[in-house]
Amino acid sequence: MVGLPALADQLTQEPDELDLAHHGDAEATPGLVDLAVNVRHAPMPTWLRTALEASLEDLAGYPRPAAARAAVAARHHRPIEEVLLTAGAAEAFVLLARAVNARHCVVVHPQFTEPEAALRAAGHQVERVLLSPPFTFDSRLIPADADLVVIGNPTNPTSVLHSAESIAALCRPGRIVVVDEAFADCTAGEPESLAARRDLAGLVVVRSLTKTWALAGLRCGYLLAEPEVISRLASAQPLWPVSTPALAAIEACSHPEAVAATERWSRELAAERDYLQHRLAELGLETIGPASASFLLLRHDHADELRLRLRQDGFALRRGDTFPGLGREWLRIAVRDRPTTDALISALRFALGGGS
Repeated sequence: MVGLPALADQLTQEPDELDLAHHGDAEATPGLVDLAVNVRHAPMPTWLRTALEASLEDLAGYPRPAAARAAVAARHHRPIEEVLLTAGAAEAFVLLARAVNARHCVVVHPQFTEPEAALRAAGHQVERVLLSPPFTFDSRLIPADADLVVIGNPTNPTSVLHSAESIAALCRPGRIVVVDEAFADCTAGEPESLAARRDLAGLVVVRSLTKTWALAGLRCGYLLAEPEVISRLASAQPLWPVSTPALAAIEACSHPEAVAATERWSRELAAERDYLQHRLAELGLETIGPASASFLLLRHDHADELRLRLRQDGFALRRGDTFPGLGREWLRIAVRDRPTTDALISALRFALGGGS
């Protein structure tokens, strides 16, 4: 373990003292400018609206997932037997918690809290590996006997993109490695995605349409894994778990035209993210970088006070102290368009005592 400073400080089994069920939607009070939820704010594309509207004609019948499943398989160059459609990424985490018989579960934090919450609800004991700023990952941090490991890439809320090789190094027979790639399409070309990797034993990749296509209310996602894992998880699902409109969305968003549109958006997002980071730096505010997702993680000694001041001024930001490994000095800010960023900066300048 030479070369891993403060390793003992990063391996911990904290009690479940945080509110793991707290999410950004709890802060996005109607009437506030929503910078707390990481869902893209953009009009629904015509092709997606058309697919959803057409699906309403089939609501009298039971959902038929074959076409959507085949579209996902083609999108990631995998056989259909390695695809499981889910009611959002959240269902995937619940299925894994209930269907995988793990003895030593490890979750790498800070990250989305739902995987750990699902594991704990299913009766698992969870060990937390806490990364320190700048929140980069090294596979040597994971205990050798861990047989289920969960990590996000890029990670919510840090916006850090880990190298594919550092995560691939975790994979071995007898271990399930779950990679939450809900924000993978925020990075142009998805350079560190493992979604197409079929050579890694025990790899499970979880994906979501919620963020990019603003479909949180529709609940549509999927996971990619070896056929044996897919069969085990599918047996834990209820009948017809994914609705007909959700299946239509999954199919439409997996087509090459949609993937190309996502690629264009990821480049636009990068420019807006850089702009937000630059404007925050002008105020002397520290953010974690390089950032790779649709949000930034900001550190300030009085971040929670800033958050409350900004709520009074009409802006909702995501508090950081419900994420294991963070605290009251952290805030997550969703990337929006430049007029929204400029308005936020003006409010921040006032909140920091710099006038308008």
